[in-house]
Formats: sequence, C-alpha cells, structure tokens
Amino acid sequence: MDGHARSGHQPTRTDRLEQAVARDGPACVWCGRELTGLVRATTDHLVPRVKGGPSWLENEAAACRRCNGERGHTSPVDWLLECRGRGWPADPAWLRRRLEELDAAIAARGGQRRARPYVQAQLRRVRRLADAA
Repeated sequence: MDGHARSGHQPTRTDRLEQAVARDGPACVWCGRELTGLVRATTDHLVPRVKGGPSWLENEAAACRRCNGERGHTSPVDWLLECRGRGWPADPAWLRRRLEELDAAIAARGGQRRARPYVQAQLRRVRRLADAA
C-alpha cells in the first residue's frame, strides 16, 4: 500500500492513523503502551513536518500522545535511543523498515527535497545501530 486511497486522493489524517495502527499494531511504537482508553493513538511524523516531512502514511507512525509530545522535533534515531535508554521496547528494525519505505515513497513520488536527505541520514544512523548490535 502506498498510503493513497484507491480513488487517487490523499487519505485523511484519521484514515492514515487507522492505517498506521493496523500496520504497526495497537501499541505505541516507542514506549509499547497499548493504545486504548486513556492512552490515545496519535500520528507521529518520523520526519518532523518542520524538517519537510510529508503527511503520508509512510512518514507516520502510531504513537501515544506522551511519546509524540515528548519527542517533538527530535530525530527518530535520537528518540529511539532515548526510548531504549528508558527501557522501552522501541525497535531499530521497525524504524529501519519505516525509513526505507519512506525513502522509496519519496523516490517514487518525487519532491520532498528537504525530507529526502534527512531520511537518508537517519537511515545511515539506524543501519549503523543494527550493525553494532
């Protein structure tokens, strides 16, 4: 799935959040808390919008409000390291897959001149993490 609805229009934020939860599972991708009840799911942009990150499913993850708010504009690799330091189950392999999918989506759709080098730099960092493990 490329994040676009079959009719060719961009899915709504609600649709993308539902798709991210279906793809990533019913727990926050960073801290692992179940996204139910008081722990509400939010759309967390891997590449922050201020860094040129698009509002595409490939750039969005299902995260709890706490993690999304605390992360702010922190890079995804820096936040992954912070989460792991807190003992949370943030997964470098998951982040690598998401960044690879985002990189492929940017290559296929074009544009995103600010986001593309950011994604590639984050990919290099998360790959180094995997190689060191």
